[in-house]
Amino acid sequence: MCTPRTTWRGRGTRSRSRWDCRSNGPRGPRWCRTQSWCRGRRRGPARWRPRWRPHPGRRAPGCVGRVDRGVQGREWLVPSCSKAFERGRGFPVAFPGRGHGTDDAATCQPTGRPQKELTISKHESPEETAARLGKPGDYPFTRGIHASMYRGRRWTMRQYAGFGSAGETNARFRSLLEAGQTGLSVAFDLPTQMGLDSDDPLAAGEVGKVGVAIDSIDDMRRLMDGIPLDEVSTSMTINATAAALLLLYQLVAEEQGVDRERIRGTVQNDILKEYIARGTYIYPPEPSMRLVPDLFAYCAAELPAWNTISISGYHIREAGSTAAQEVGFTIANGLAYVEAAREAGLDVDEFAPRLSFFWNGHKDFLEEIAKYRAARRLWARLMRERVGATNPRSWTMRFHTQTAGSTLTAQQPENNIVRT
Repeated sequence: MCTPRTTWRGRGTRSRSRWDCRSNGPRGPRWCRTQSWCRGRRRGPARWRPRWRPHPGRRAPGCVGRVDRGVQGREWLVPSCSKAFERGRGFPVAFPGRGHGTDDAATCQPTGRPQKELTISKHESPEETAARLGKPGDYPFTRGIHASMYRGRRWTMRQYAGFGSAGETNARFRSLLEAGQTGLSVAFDLPTQMGLDSDDPLAAGEVGKVGVAIDSIDDMRRLMDGIPLDEVSTSMTINATAAALLLLYQLVAEEQGVDRERIRGTVQNDILKEYIARGTYIYPPEPSMRLVPDLFAYCAAELPAWNTISISGYHIREAGSTAAQEVGFTIANGLAYVEAAREAGLDVDEFAPRLSFFWNGHKDFLEEIAKYRAARRLWARLMRERVGATNPRSWTMRFHTQTAGSTLTAQQPENNIVRT
């Protein structure tokens, strides 16, 4: 219970009422003042008080930027010039240019406090951290393959798309590019993945289903009509027929007048995971493995900017593996491709820089971060110490990630948006 009492501030001063806090329990008045019903309750410490939040149209203290309302009703500070970065104020929504420098990188938190370019543990010296983890952009690339990572350059954003005819998918691609997408990702129907024409009896009921049907170069022309292939990179999820589809894409790009050096993109070309987890293979494993290094050699000579393979753990994880198994099987497949290419007479430092990986982004956030860091570190050590690659680019694991389809449910469509 709380009882009033009167105190005197000194001679000739007015009295004022305060409250004595009583408690029937052993916790005493200190506990009483933490309760909402206590009339003598004090205001919480300063760290509990809500911080200043900018409102649209107002400026944050000490910042030259303005405040705009962002996604999900949150307000973010958008600096109007680079001086905001120098002052350590503001948080830019838009990232800097495509370079990897850190001079113009975002260096502030939403609260306006300076953000360090690189955070090092307080419990060990910088030398110990460098020896154990390495810095971003340095071997073994645990913390990333670029020094500034996404603070210097945003990742390419592409939505997996493809359905019906080539004309329908082309309209979808144009819509996505107009909406701000920065790359294309082509989904092919099952007959195309299995090397079947649309009029083949075995393709009945599957043509244009959850993917676009491509039977000839005319279909590829319609698919890429009006899309500047010298400005957009294209990822094609194709494996058993990867060589044929890549050639069709190259011919269409050359018809547009695009130089071979400027044709950019990726073919999945990961046939081993088809035997493990997915099933869209045509030939037995041994002849299929001969096609993979053939594509490595062709792209090294003709399409130097093309990623020749996307070694995929995504499908293995979707088939039921754990995160550790996903890394283990995928890196084992990667080493098998490297050895097959070396047996075919290819120099590892000529094809290894164009290898790429494809990981599953599952719902355990911290486990996924640890998975990516461990995979980068493991691949770098294997390529340098076991394979003997000498080019630092051959040690880096460049990868693409998609959120896990197995975490989605038909009963919770709105939660699916958050999960993806």
